[in-house]
Amino acid sequence: MTRAPGNEAEHDTRRARQWLAGRARGEGVHREQLIALGTAMGALAAAAGEADPPPPPGRPGIPAIVKPLDPGLLTGYGANAEMRWEAMSGQGYVVPTDRFFVRNHTRTPLLDRDTWRLRLFGTGLRGTPTRDDPVEFGYDDLTAMAAEETTALLECAGNGRHHFAAQQDQPMPGVPWGLGAVGVARWRGVRLSTVLRHAGLTDAAVDVMPEGLDPDYVTGGVNLGRVRRPLPIAKALDDVLLAYEMNGRPLPVDHGFPVRLVVPGWIGIASIKWVGPVEVSATALFSPWNTQFYRMFGPGHPVDGEPVTTQVVKSAFELPWDARLPAGVDVVLRGRSWSGNGPIRTVEISTDDRDGWRPATLDPRDEGSAWQRWTAVWRPPGSGRWTLRARATDVTGASQPEQAEPNTLGYLFDGIVRHPVTVT
Repeated sequence: MTRAPGNEAEHDTRRARQWLAGRARGEGVHREQLIALGTAMGALAAAAGEADPPPPPGRPGIPAIVKPLDPGLLTGYGANAEMRWEAMSGQGYVVPTDRFFVRNHTRTPLLDRDTWRLRLFGTGLRGTPTRDDPVEFGYDDLTAMAAEETTALLECAGNGRHHFAAQQDQPMPGVPWGLGAVGVARWRGVRLSTVLRHAGLTDAAVDVMPEGLDPDYVTGGVNLGRVRRPLPIAKALDDVLLAYEMNGRPLPVDHGFPVRLVVPGWIGIASIKWVGPVEVSATALFSPWNTQFYRMFGPGHPVDGEPVTTQVVKSAFELPWDARLPAGVDVVLRGRSWSGNGPIRTVEISTDDRDGWRPATLDPRDEGSAWQRWTAVWRPPGSGRWTLRARATDVTGASQPEQAEPNTLGYLFDGIVRHPVTVT
């Protein structure tokens, strides 16, 4: 896994220039707001506390999340659900679907596969099809195209947000994820590039913006419409998948049925679920999900923020929080580490603040993969409270610091998580 073509930070700079020149459009922020960057982005950051409001109520008899939320596998947060790390103990490389995390901005929609359509339109396609008269593909059209399978990691940009408050006394708005808003699955579908070419892609295209079919997202009394976020054309043509299967079965409804995007290496918001309309544009596109949200605001960041594209280095133990372990016997500690920059090179663990770091044993089967499993043997010397820590370093040399740098929306927590255990 390498940094994606069409790096969004570089593309974002071009987007801003085009917007200021009046050559871009969208509904992220008004042009006047971007010109007055300080005022506009300050206001957006001040509104960040409502970045994750309660979802609209489910329809009668239909919850916001459809799949069972077994408390031994998942922790629920309204319309969202976090994988419990102890539920991965003894599992293989991929996360079973029953414990794969759920990130909803509103609620899971129930869609009919037979009437669902992928609708492509915009100035980046031949003939400039409109939203009202798009190029359409049905489910059977997609499954008739050449299929590909990829094993990819998806992770919410806010994964680890809880630890800003718990470890650094810096509470952040949004879903208080521990470390379980991440998962690896096998995805099968057709490349987005294949569909774009069937739809009549032209050399003028610069942005592709998929839109979900879940209910409109309302925050602070403002309806921001359906979830949507642009991809630069270089990324769209590289490794993005329109997936209709997950772990060998049709997509479950909570994970995007009938079709979703899978955007390897990028934060989870890029992998739009329940995708329907797709705008292909010859000018840069904006949405609230690349201007108001999923940007780094706050001290140390530009006043207009920085786009959040790839994740940072993280490590997690496959243990319950405050697990109970026996004293005086060897305990095999298991965990996983991952990074948006590329594969993990080394993992170290510490069992007490007074101890130094020692290397964990990496599973050789995972070398070069989206995440790395590891083990370490520890014999607790005595009863009491202990703190386990793990830190990883990826192939770029990026590692986990003692503390994560704060930002207004609580994204990209990469600090070393202090995992408490009780030895008896």
